[in-house]
Amino acid sequence: MAVKVSIDMVSMLRSALQDGVGAKYKRLAEALDQAIDQGSLAAGSKLPPHRLLADQLGVTIGTISRAYAELERLGQVVARVGAGTYVRQDGLQRQRDSGFRNVDDEPPAAFDMSRNTHIPGPESHFIAQSLRALAQDPDGLLEISRYSPEAGLARYREAGARWLAQEGLQVDPGQVICVNGAQHGLHIALLALLKAGDTLATEHLTYPGLISTARMLGIKLLGLAMDEQGLLPEALDEACQHHRVSALYCTPTLQNPTTAVQSAARRAAIAEVCRRHNLLILEDETHAVLVDKRPAPLAYFAAERTVLISSLSKAVASGLRVGFVHAPPSLVGRLAAALRATCWMATPLPLELAAGWIDTGVAERLRQQQMAEIARRKDRLTGLLEGLEWRSPNGCPHFWIRVPEPWRASEIEQQLKRQGYLVATAEAFAVGQAAVPQFIRASVCNTTADDRKLIEGFAALAAALSQERGVAGW
Repeated sequence: MAVKVSIDMVSMLRSALQDGVGAKYKRLAEALDQAIDQGSLAAGSKLPPHRLLADQLGVTIGTISRAYAELERLGQVVARVGAGTYVRQDGLQRQRDSGFRNVDDEPPAAFDMSRNTHIPGPESHFIAQSLRALAQDPDGLLEISRYSPEAGLARYREAGARWLAQEGLQVDPGQVICVNGAQHGLHIALLALLKAGDTLATEHLTYPGLISTARMLGIKLLGLAMDEQGLLPEALDEACQHHRVSALYCTPTLQNPTTAVQSAARRAAIAEVCRRHNLLILEDETHAVLVDKRPAPLAYFAAERTVLISSLSKAVASGLRVGFVHAPPSLVGRLAAALRATCWMATPLPLELAAGWIDTGVAERLRQQQMAEIARRKDRLTGLLEGLEWRSPNGCPHFWIRVPEPWRASEIEQQLKRQGYLVATAEAFAVGQAAVPQFIRASVCNTTADDRKLIEGFAALAAALSQERGVAGW
């Protein structure tokens, strides 16, 4: 039986179109959102088909589609392939402030598989050992208790150069800026090199921390199409022809969340597009350090325009908040000025520990142990995902899992949350208005987990994804 559009709904939506402000789809989405909150549209009720409502309101089908998509993003409705769009059941609405969250935002009863964090190892032993040695060094204690140069002490920058150096990239310590973690490095790069109103291109699915800091600084994000290797060079080229793009933020190795790894040819092509359109490149290497013998970075292909951002947070110790930014010589002064404006200098004490660990090989030992623990955990879990479609290259601390039709990722997320498990959906990483793929990101990094709890969590995820599902193409 055809779904009828009620006179009251049509009247309400026409009023929203006539009296509201902003794009038409936003006016409709806001009116429907309010009606759902007020109970005018009952939980479980079916919304009118796109074409029928478009005809009633005199708008395009695309306008209705975008309005419904906005409601789905807010968690107010659920769209099922071939069945229609329904008001979500009470209590399952998505929190409006979801996105880039602190670690302690969720109740402790929930088992969190939504975040990639450092898995604790023997680093606390090395912290204690280093602090004891430092306590016996009065001159060293005096030095770290004072103001240091804004870019960091020379020995910290030299240690940072050794951390960043890799096959295909030689690093000059004079081009290294010491920062309080990769997120701080990203923030000062945007603060120093872009201004409010500038457009920053990035992958359609990108790091939520970028979304947060760009919004804070008034920088516009432009999401670009991707494939199994990540960012498409032709999408970047086309965007530059139609928009005034100032820079590109890109993660070529272990892209977060899709796990994509660009080939050398892809990196060279992206570098060439950036060179042709005079784009600055912000390259995020935070997860790449978990790959043994990782590919040469974009900084190798376009050294004159690439700012490389890395840290020890994922591989060595997250609480130290130590990171390094490598930039072309012409940009070092601007980055140092932005660092001075945010915190005057990166904190010397953790830098002292990290530099010592890099120099003595402790950092590399901890990195190897972190990679081994990630691999061990993944080996325990991959059997549970049999029959599902997923990606997780070596070193990647999470699985990127397709949600089979007719299910939506938000439905699986809420089902698991009711069971006490947290996962991330593609929505948390999305930039722009393009359709968001139905994927779940599930991390193996829960810091409180024993193997039993981790296995139970992934078993629950697999069961939720396997319920009467069809086989989806990759």
